[in-house]
Amino acid sequence: MKHNMLIHIFLLLTIPFQMNAQQKNYASVNGLKMYYEIHGNGMPLVLLHGGGSTIATTFGRILPELAISHKVIAVELQAHGHTLDIDRPLSFEQDADDVAALLQQLHIEKADFLGFSNGGTTCLQIAIRHPKLVNKLVAIAALYKRSGTPPGFFDGFDHVTLKDMPGPLQEAYLKANPDPKGLQRMFERDVARMKAFKDISDADIRSIQAPTLVINGDAEAILASHALELSHTLPHGRLLILPGGHGDYIGEICSPDKDSKLPLLVTAEIERFLKN
Repeated sequence: MKHNMLIHIFLLLTIPFQMNAQQKNYASVNGLKMYYEIHGNGMPLVLLHGGGSTIATTFGRILPELAISHKVIAVELQAHGHTLDIDRPLSFEQDADDVAALLQQLHIEKADFLGFSNGGTTCLQIAIRHPKLVNKLVAIAALYKRSGTPPGFFDGFDHVTLKDMPGPLQEAYLKANPDPKGLQRMFERDVARMKAFKDISDADIRSIQAPTLVINGDAEAILASHALELSHTLPHGRLLILPGGHGDYIGEICSPDKDSKLPLLVTAEIERFLKN
């Protein structure tokens, strides 16, 4: 059980939906050739995927709905999907700086941000490091303290190998980047980042002035009590707890109920939060 939750927190895949982007492009940011897509029109909404994932694999189920009323800017972060790795450390702070640099190139001065799992943690770092960029945040299954996972969770990272990554997850990466060495590198990068994860201080979380919706499952790799703590520590935090495991409620591929209506409910709640 713990091993499965470990895999889910940083290796995520959703049903491969067809998404017609207005733009599919690359930007040179901080030495990285970053892949991004733009969908829809309206207030900019930046989507940040989970570890081991891509735009389509994390957000394929909900992106089309979000793009109805937003200019969705979906990125693939260092070593993930179409964005190749480069010789520098992988960290949530660096991801945050990369996203900020991308938005500067796109001449976007303020946006909403939505991140899932590792992407949720990156959202928090964007709000801490680049507060003027942030209008509102949606942090889904976001980790900010090591205590926010079940006992023994981090010990599992000492034993995982690429063989533990489910076949569909590997296929999703190779579809975006047909390089087995890149797949291995991404896996190792994500494992190393999680093993080295350090708590974000309460002071830094309290510095986030943007209204933030914290979303979590009740049977998650991230404890519901941790989501509650995060929402209470944030100056303007709101909380939504849903039934299900890691990412079930946004329709990722490991969800047992492929016909669940929860992703529609979650999208509606996200839209209501961003508009109010």
